[in-house]
Amino acid sequence: MAVPSNSSKKRLIFIFIVVIVVIFSLIVRLGYIQIATGEELKKGALEQWTKGIEIKSKRGIIYDRNGKKLAISVSSYTVWASPADITNPEETAKQVAEVLGMEEKVVYEKIIKKSNVEKIKQWITKEEAKTLRNLGLSGIEVVDDNKRYYPYEDFASYIIGFTDIDNYGLYGIEKTYDKYLSGTPGRWVKTEDAKGRQMPYDGERIYDAEDGLNVVLTIDETIQHFVEKAAMESLITNKAKNVSILVMEPNNGDILAMTTLPQYNPNNPREPLDEEEKKVWENLSDEELKKEWYDMWRNFAINDAYEPGSTFKTIVAAAALEENIVNVNSNFYCNGFVRDIPGEVLKCARWYNPHGAQTLREGIENSCNVVFVDLGRRLGKEKLYKYIKAFGFGEKTGIELTGEQGGIIPINTDVIREINVATMSYGHGVAVTPIQLINAVSAIANGGNLMKPRLVSQLIDNEGNVIIENKPEVRRQVISKATSDTMLDLMEGVVSKGTGSNAYVPGYKVAGKTGTAQKIIDGRYAPGKYIGSFVAVAPATNPKIAVLVIVDEPEGIYYGGSVAAPVAGKIIEETLSYLEIKPEFTEEEKELFEYTIEVPDVRNMTIEEAGKKLSELGFKYTTESLNIIENSMIIDQFPLPGTEVTKGSIIDLYLDEDDKGEN
Repeated sequence: MAVPSNSSKKRLIFIFIVVIVVIFSLIVRLGYIQIATGEELKKGALEQWTKGIEIKSKRGIIYDRNGKKLAISVSSYTVWASPADITNPEETAKQVAEVLGMEEKVVYEKIIKKSNVEKIKQWITKEEAKTLRNLGLSGIEVVDDNKRYYPYEDFASYIIGFTDIDNYGLYGIEKTYDKYLSGTPGRWVKTEDAKGRQMPYDGERIYDAEDGLNVVLTIDETIQHFVEKAAMESLITNKAKNVSILVMEPNNGDILAMTTLPQYNPNNPREPLDEEEKKVWENLSDEELKKEWYDMWRNFAINDAYEPGSTFKTIVAAAALEENIVNVNSNFYCNGFVRDIPGEVLKCARWYNPHGAQTLREGIENSCNVVFVDLGRRLGKEKLYKYIKAFGFGEKTGIELTGEQGGIIPINTDVIREINVATMSYGHGVAVTPIQLINAVSAIANGGNLMKPRLVSQLIDNEGNVIIENKPEVRRQVISKATSDTMLDLMEGVVSKGTGSNAYVPGYKVAGKTGTAQKIIDGRYAPGKYIGSFVAVAPATNPKIAVLVIVDEPEGIYYGGSVAAPVAGKIIEETLSYLEIKPEFTEEEKELFEYTIEVPDVRNMTIEEAGKKLSELGFKYTTESLNIIENSMIIDQFPLPGTEVTKGSIIDLYLDEDDKGEN
C-alpha cells in the first residue's frame, strides 16, 4: 500500500479544515437565524401564510341632548372573494352576479385578480347575503358590515355631517369626532399554503372589532325642529337665497339649534334636494360638480362672514356703558346726517325725518346711526378696537366644526381712520360670522362672560358611562354684570317700543336688536342685495335662550325688523313654552289677550253637559270614542282640571265605553 505523500496530506488537511470552517459557519448562521432573527422570520412566514379580511367596527351613535338618535350604524354585509380558492371562475361569477344584480363581466374580472382577497360589493341586503351564503360558493365570503344612516334625513345636516363609503367622517361632527366615533376595526384571519389553500391544522381566528364611542350633542331635537320649520317658512315667504338661524343657551354656550337652509341629505350628500337643481347638475363637469357640492355643504353660520349692520350696535353700546362714557339718559341729537368727517357724509336710516333730540335709550330703540357714530367717537379707536377683540370678533370661536372663519376686522388700530371708527360703530366695515355674533350677544346677556360655543357635551360608551366630558368654558369676562343688566333693559325697549316690535311675545320680555346691511360682493356693495337680521335674548329678566335669525337676499322688503324679527319671535314663543318657562303677563296683556284660562273639571258629566260647559269658556274638545250618545259619561280628561292653558285650547275627553252613560 502506497504511503500518502506530504503534499497529499497537506491537501487533505486543508480540505478538512475548510469543511470544518464551513460546517462551523453554517452552525453559527443557523444559530443566528434561530435565535437573533427567528421571530422576525416567523412573522414574515406568517404574513405569507395568512390572509386577513377587515371586520369594520361599529361607528358610535350621535345623540341629541335628550338621547334621541340623530346618526346610527345599521347592519349590512360585504362580499369578498379569495381568488385562489375559486375553482370555477366562470360559473362563480355568473351566480354571484345574478344574486347581487351586477354585470357578470365585472364580477369575473374581480375574482380572477392575483390578490389574496378582493372586495366584490359593499352593503348588500340581508336577503342577498342569505341567498349567497346558501349557495356555498368556494372562495366567496359574506362578512358582517355596518352602514351609516341618518334617520331624520336632512335634519341638522350642517351639524352632523356625513361619512364616506368606508365610514370615515368627511364633514360636521362626523369629521371632527371621527377618531372617537370610528372605534377599532377587527380582523378575520386564515392561514393558507403557497397555492392559496386554507391550512386545516391552524384553523381561523376572528379578532373582534371595538365599537366607537357615542357623541352626545348639546342640540335639542325639538328646538331644532322649531328652528328648521321657521327657517323654511321664511325662506319661502321672503324668497331668500338662504336663511340661517342659531339658538344658544347664553349661560353655558350650548348650541341648542343651528340651521342653514337650503340643506342637504347626509344619506345622499352629493345630490341636491331640489328636483330642478338635480336636472341642472346632470350636465355639469366633474370640476363643476365638486364646486356645487362644496357650496351645498357650506355652513353659513360658521363658514361665512357678513357685515352685521345694526345688530353690532349692541357691542358698541355695551363698550360705551362699560367705560362709563355714557349712561342710559345721556343726550344726543340726530339731524339725519354726519357731515363733519373730511370728505365723507354719513346718514341715518331716517335721514328724511330725523330723530332729533334723544337719549341713549331712545337712540337704541330707534337704531339711530348718528347716535352710534357719536358713541364710537367718544370711545375712540383704541377702546372701540379693544372691545371688538374682547367680544371675540376677528378670531375663531373654537366651535367643534370644520372650516370656521375668523371674520374680518382691522389688523390693528394704526389702519383705523376717523371714517372707519364711524362706520364700524353701526356695523359696517367689519365682517362677522353668525356664531361670533350670537356668542357675543350671549356674553352681554349672561353677565359679561364670553363663552366657548359648545356642540358636544359628552362622549359615552354603549353602557352610558361618560368617557370624556366637555365642560362649559369661559374664555374671558368682557363686561360687568351691571353693564349686562343695563344692556338687557335697553334691548328690551327695542322690542317693546322700537324697531324690533315684530319679535314681541305676550307674557315674555324679549330683548333684541334689528340689523340691515347691504351685501358686499367682489369687494363692492351690491345694489339691491341685503341681509336682514335680528338677534334676541329671552326672557330679558332671566335669559335662557339667545336667538339669531339671518335672512340673506330677501325679495322685496329686506329690513331686519320686518323679515327676521317675526321669525325670532315665533321661535322664542315655541321654545320657551317647550322649556316650560312660565309666561308672566302684565295686567294690560291679560286684558288684551285673555291669554290663559284654567281648565274646568268636566269628569262625571255627560258628553252633552261637558261640551256645553267647555264651549261657553271658549275651549274646543275632542274624543277618540266611536260610539257616542248624548248620555255618554266623561271618565277622564286632558289637560287635568286646574291646568292653565291658552284660551281656545283643545281638551281631550275620555268616555266610559261600557255603559255609555246608561244608568
